[in-house]
Parts: sequence; C-alpha cells; structure tokens
Amino acid sequence: MDLGLKGKIAVVTGGSSGIGEAVAKMFGAEGAKVALTYFNDIMAAEQTAREIERLGGEAMPIRYDLNDDRAIELAIDAIVERWGEIHVLVNNAVYWPERRQLSFEDVPPAGWRQEIRANLEGYYYTIQRALPYMRKTGWGRIVNISSELAEDGMPGGASYTAAKAGLHGLTATLAKELGPSGIYVNVVMPGWTMTEKAWNTFPKDMIERERENVPTRKHSVPDDIASLVVFLGSEANGNINGELIRVTGGK
Repeated sequence: MDLGLKGKIAVVTGGSSGIGEAVAKMFGAEGAKVALTYFNDIMAAEQTAREIERLGGEAMPIRYDLNDDRAIELAIDAIVERWGEIHVLVNNAVYWPERRQLSFEDVPPAGWRQEIRANLEGYYYTIQRALPYMRKTGWGRIVNISSELAEDGMPGGASYTAAKAGLHGLTATLAKELGPSGIYVNVVMPGWTMTEKAWNTFPKDMIERERENVPTRKHSVPDDIASLVVFLGSEANGNINGELIRVTGGK
C-alpha cells in the first residue's frame, strides 16, 4: 500500500528511543522528511537520524522540551526554516516524574502542576505552533500518543493519567475544529510495550505475569504501535478522525 508519505514533513517528538524511534524510522522508510526531537540524548537522536537516511528518508534531530514554551517554539521554527512546511505531527514525548508511586493525598501541588504542564500543556502548545503550517498546505495529520492507563487508571499515577485523559478531550475537540480543513486528529493508546527501556527496567517475572493477562498472550513491541501511527499520519488515512485507538492485545 502506498501511504502517500514521500516528501511529507513529519515531526515526531521523543523520536530518539522507544516508540518514537520506531515511528520516526517507519516514516523515514516511507520516504518522509522526519524531524525527530530529543531532550538530552543527542547521540541516540543522531543515530536514529542516520538510520532514517539509510532507509531512504531525510532526518533532522532537534532538541525539544515539553516543559519549555521557548524550546517548543525554537524547535518548530527550525523545522520550518529547513523544510518550509509541516504535514504530520506525532506527539510522543512524555515527562515521567521522579517519584511515581505516591498516593493521591501525598502528591505535592508543584509535582502535579509540572506533570500536567508537560504532558498536556506541552502537547497543546506544540500543536498550536505547528497548526499554521498544516493549514497553509490544506492537509495535516496529528497523532497524540496516550496510554491505556488514561482509561484504566494507575494507583500512584493520578497526575499522569489525568494529563493523558485531558489529551483525549483535546483531541475530540480538535478533530471537530480541524476536520473541515483536512487536518485529522487521533489518539493512540499503547498498553504495555516492550521497549528496550522496559526490558531493562522491569523484573522478568513481572513482565511474564503481565503477558499472561493479555488475550493475545504477547506484549506489543514498538513497531506494533508505529505501524498504526504511521497509517493514521498518512494519506491512506482517508477518514479516521477523532478516534481513541487502543493497542493492547485486547486487554
């Protein structure tokens, strides 16, 4: 299937590792020009950029910070300065708090606000800055990466799940506002995804227990998420707009 992405400019935030890296490479393999952002690991971003170019795309690694409006502005400006347009935006970058397993009563106001700021407001501002360039071309695709936890909940993670659930409401509204302009907005909600970080972080017995709870009896891998994201961000997506799509193996 021709996804119609050759020459399109795709922005993938958090594109230097994990799901974002898989998404960025898959766009590159389709002939897209890919701006992949990183927060502090420039070497990983440059390695991903080289892989994209080996696959036949063009790549631009660029620093980005969800918590910094000016960094978001500079990133979008640099992309437009190089390529002139933006067609696809994949909001994948995420801010993880240092202390994640706090009961709700113990969550400090500053920590709550910072996580909402990054994981909801950071997405809002990135979309807002990119939108004029999509409107100029009369075509655009926005894919917001959320989590199954936004619907299922996670004890000790109230601020994270609240931010991701807020993203669902933002997507629903933008789908209605932007659809008439040819700009489609969707959410992808991965379940437990076996990135390299996940393999190295979680105990193997925990991974196995979680796998047994999945109807397909397997965890997703980054490419499982990337295949859906790239389809939603392509011309092959003719009329999918405003949807929340889970990738959880049926869990």
